[in-house]
Amino acid sequence: MKPSPFIYHRPASTSEALEMLADLGDAGKVLAGGQSLVPLMSMRLAAPAHLVDINHLPELDTVEVTSTHVRVGAIARHSRVERDAAAYDAIPLLRQGLENVAHPTIRNRGTTVGSIVHADPAAEMPAVLALLDGVVELRSANDRREVAATDFFVGPMESATRPGELAVAATFHRPPDGSGSAFLELARRHGDYAMCGVGAVVGTDPDGSVTHARVALISVGDGPVLVDVTPAVTGNGGGFDRAALNDLIDHDIDPEDDIHATAEYRRHLAHVLTARTLEQARERAVTARRAGRAA
Repeated sequence: MKPSPFIYHRPASTSEALEMLADLGDAGKVLAGGQSLVPLMSMRLAAPAHLVDINHLPELDTVEVTSTHVRVGAIARHSRVERDAAAYDAIPLLRQGLENVAHPTIRNRGTTVGSIVHADPAAEMPAVLALLDGVVELRSANDRREVAATDFFVGPMESATRPGELAVAATFHRPPDGSGSAFLELARRHGDYAMCGVGAVVGTDPDGSVTHARVALISVGDGPVLVDVTPAVTGNGGGFDRAALNDLIDHDIDPEDDIHATAEYRRHLAHVLTARTLEQARERAVTARRAGRAA
């Protein structure tokens, strides 16, 4: 199929893009990587009257690494963030999550911020943003605001972005020293949307005992499902009580049947992948403490 007719706009600066979006309101849609939007338009599941192409705005093509966070600009490609050595050293979970996003060809074009704004319940980067207490920086012609990940995802394919706003960046906060992370998922075929996926961040004290742990699950709710699983840590901090872990997960997820998997199977995957991801993250945390770095 072919998209419905639309008017194409190519602003020369971010300020011009914001003015265009202000004028267009609900009729305008931002084009960044286009890996989600263009297929929806081709299937006529989306029919914006105007596209505002921000791909030619170099000030939005940034990956900034500091001692406390990694800030990713609106048109930084997945592949750029994935391969950025400084970003990986600061927050390994960024690469761990991105390695699961579709295929390399998609990651070469798709943008990390675009994936977050798209708010697909099966997408990896919204879960990573939630796990890292991230924020999305939104700008309009007359305002600038930051929205925490916990408030940004308001429903399936629906974010807190307002008409006339542009998500100019997403900021991922660095976990505390002694933390380890991991991201695992299962799909019917490599590169397909996950039937279930789990990201985890585990914190440890100097002797390697687990002090806190959180997971974010995908494909089992209306958006990324963030769960504090610290109550499931065993008494000596050496692992997790499986029954307690399953109870915590079951309390928050709400999987549904679809053509790819039943709700029951997705729930089973949530249990199995959560346990595996937490153990991998814990092992990495112990290794990181020995090496004096993040993992």
